[in-house]
Amino acid sequence: MKLQLRVVPRSSTSRIAGWVGDELKVTVSAPPEGGRANLAVEEVLAGALGLPRRAVRVVAGLASRRKAVEIDGLTEADVRSRLANRFA
Repeated sequence: MKLQLRVVPRSSTSRIAGWVGDELKVTVSAPPEGGRANLAVEEVLAGALGLPRRAVRVVAGLASRRKAVEIDGLTEADVRSRLANRFA
């Protein structure tokens, strides 16, 4: 499944900040240089969803704050459910 993100690089913490409309806001402490922020986004999301990092890939917006990630092994309902549990 694909998920739309709004990413804030160089943040004080790496975490999932919550939903902003249909986009998931993710903050990462990594700078947006050399793909480091993209890797950090993949790691944060994979950890939050209980997946290996290789199951989460940034597929669009590599140089943008707005990104699309592809998540293997889960449906949209699974992703929303797992993330909802983090904010309950």
